[in-house]
Amino acid sequence: MPSLTVEGARTRAASLSVHSYDVDLDLTQRDRTFGSTTRITFAATSGTTWLDVKPDELVSVTLNGAPVDVAGLTDGRLELTGLGAENELVAVASMLYSHDGEGLHRSVDAADGLVYLYAMSFLDAAPRIFACFDQPDLKAPYKVTVTAPQEWIVLGNGAATQVSPGRWELAETQPLSTYFVTLVAGPYHQLLSEHDGIPLGVVSRQSLKDALDREAADIFEVSRQAFDEFHRLFGYRYPFGEYHQAFVPEFNAGAMENPGCVTFRDSMVFRSVATDGERSSRARTIVHEMAHQWFGDTVTMKWWNDLWLNESFAEYMAHRVSSDSTKYTDNWIDFAFIRKWWGLQADQRSSTHPIAADAVKDALASLDDFDGISYAKGAAVLKQLAAYLGDDVFLAGVRAHIIANEFGNATFADLVAKWTEAGAVGLDDWAQNWLRTPGLDTISVTRTATGVRLRRTTPAAYPALRPHKLTVGGYDESGCGVSVPVLLDADEVEVSLEPSVAVVIPDAADDTWAKIRFDADSLARLVDVLPKIEDGVTRAVVLNSLRDATADGELDPKPAFEILVAALATESNDIAVSSMVGWAQQRLLGTYLPYEPYRSRLSEVLTSRLGTVEAGSSLQLMVLRAAIRLSDDASLLRGWLLGNDVPAGVTVDADLRWLITLQLSRLGVFGDAEIDAELARDTSSEGVVHATRCRAALPNAEAKERAWAQIMTEAELSNYELYAACEGFFQPTQTELTAPYVDRFFAEIAGTEKIRSGWVVARCASLAFPVYDINDRVARLAADLVADESVAAGIRRSVGDAADDLTRTLKIRAAYPVTAGRG
Repeated sequence: MPSLTVEGARTRAASLSVHSYDVDLDLTQRDRTFGSTTRITFAATSGTTWLDVKPDELVSVTLNGAPVDVAGLTDGRLELTGLGAENELVAVASMLYSHDGEGLHRSVDAADGLVYLYAMSFLDAAPRIFACFDQPDLKAPYKVTVTAPQEWIVLGNGAATQVSPGRWELAETQPLSTYFVTLVAGPYHQLLSEHDGIPLGVVSRQSLKDALDREAADIFEVSRQAFDEFHRLFGYRYPFGEYHQAFVPEFNAGAMENPGCVTFRDSMVFRSVATDGERSSRARTIVHEMAHQWFGDTVTMKWWNDLWLNESFAEYMAHRVSSDSTKYTDNWIDFAFIRKWWGLQADQRSSTHPIAADAVKDALASLDDFDGISYAKGAAVLKQLAAYLGDDVFLAGVRAHIIANEFGNATFADLVAKWTEAGAVGLDDWAQNWLRTPGLDTISVTRTATGVRLRRTTPAAYPALRPHKLTVGGYDESGCGVSVPVLLDADEVEVSLEPSVAVVIPDAADDTWAKIRFDADSLARLVDVLPKIEDGVTRAVVLNSLRDATADGELDPKPAFEILVAALATESNDIAVSSMVGWAQQRLLGTYLPYEPYRSRLSEVLTSRLGTVEAGSSLQLMVLRAAIRLSDDASLLRGWLLGNDVPAGVTVDADLRWLITLQLSRLGVFGDAEIDAELARDTSSEGVVHATRCRAALPNAEAKERAWAQIMTEAELSNYELYAACEGFFQPTQTELTAPYVDRFFAEIAGTEKIRSGWVVARCASLAFPVYDINDRVARLAADLVADESVAAGIRRSVGDAADDLTRTLKIRAAYPVTAGRG
């Protein structure tokens, strides 16, 4: 079906003004469908427009009391003619529940058979729930009424009141874009609180009741602290009444910022022991979605090209506010190790794009640019901008922007104007270089007789003059360092730093967005010095440089691996351990380097660390998880499942048991019978997903064919089970077994767009790509698919990104032939 173009949106916005929506949903009909009746009042200056609606059956539409021929519905659009100056439209439809995380998603909890619903209206999914004029700049207030089973609760954007058994009314909202409209309905477990006059609530599935009861205090505390800080920073109170946080099943994203009722993936309600990094990540997600209540919800972009600003702003604020106002202080470590690396990779692929693109793409094509550039690069650049402008000017512009555009729509140009009014100078040039030009500079260092010299190299394909405000660190053999602030606003800048220091680290505080390159002396000493550097952010800067230089073929993967092993031997931060081992698994083992003996080396280091880390610590848990993923010691793993020789301080809970089961399944030690036995112990929906992943990882032909059928043909498979089947399928030690599926991937993946829709289509293509078949033939197959415009854009984008990574790996193997072995 055609995606909305920017010109189409502009034309409709110029002719329509939507006064109100009244949406009535009947959730008691049957398991497959629900009833949806929508009443829209709107003004028009043109005689024609169209209505967006994607029903199972469009029963009737009346416009100003006259029937509209519903047979005219084509590709989700119904043409409306004969519009008056003021209009009332009523659409009655039967809608399909979804299983893909968009529209009105219906999930059955395997633990107890209870049904849970939640609505996800982003990006163009609102018409799968109610008839509407679906574009971000046609905001209107909403009144929602719901008929639901009597034992359910109902939540939404407005405060919900049960007016009779099973009948709910939601208070009229402030003007909202269609993509913010949500509904949460089911027998959810709910806890309520209050802060500063704002009613607060959290909900989860009943099977997570005990976990939510444990976790609610932390969730509420972070929420209260963030509200206070945002009120202080913005000088504008939260405007949407109640604030509910719904932890819902089978959610695709981390969370969605629906005003008044934010939805989160319910894995954030930790049913098993969680690391400090995971709790910090949850806190940041809570704060990120709260930042959207001002930036994104109160003021919304006019078109999807400015969605980056919503996400970049929320990403920056999440790290800043969490660090300043909550007990979680490792936020910038996480940003450097995880979020920034995500963005750095995206910014070097052929799909790179400006942070702030022109409004030229249609809605779905705009979603393709919703990536690490939109989030991480944008946040890093806003951090640079705050330093460049000064916090007073930065925040003054944001405050003025919110007040001037409350409950309306605005563009990035509108925000730039407010910063300029607040005292910013030269923003147009700054924005052109940083925001409207893709790619990233390389900052390298050389030693001189009297100091060091920084050099800025701009990418040839995207020349720009980007100033970098950063610090340069110099570290001695003991890891002690000094830092020098630098404004790198020319191709070369001299820095007053003792040139005899052991290691020189440009951008040691991770203040800018660039590729960092070390001089040869620093690289040679990193094995000894890196483990001694105390600052976690600086260690992340080093790891990112190693990852990037290796991917570029500038650094042999073997010495990079040695530096990694040395760092892991003493690393004290669980986020860092997770990132280092993740890089080893995703890029080094079986790709840049042979799987063996490097897996064995890494496994030995991790197993050794288990004997030295603090019992019961977050670090111990992360090291243990990493050790399990890399172990080939079946006896040890089986023993841990039985409770034998478990390291002191470790609880082998449900999720840890599944991690061990997955590794034993990969090794072929476990089969279907053992997976069934584990599923009998854990009958939850989480258990079903884990079991799906384990079955897909089994090294036998029957298991692979079963998983492949799930991936390519099962339309009703839940999104989480689909992702698990993809994640388990291709393994670095099973390339001969899965070789027949390489051609099948390229022949069949395009067809998945016929049985699924939205986010899940591109995600499946990414997760199911045959990453361990590294050869020119696969690269050609990928290039052919990307060039085929009959294939869905999201699939081509995912395959193109994977192909870029494959091409870089082929270059690395050509430059360092010894790495081309197989495990």
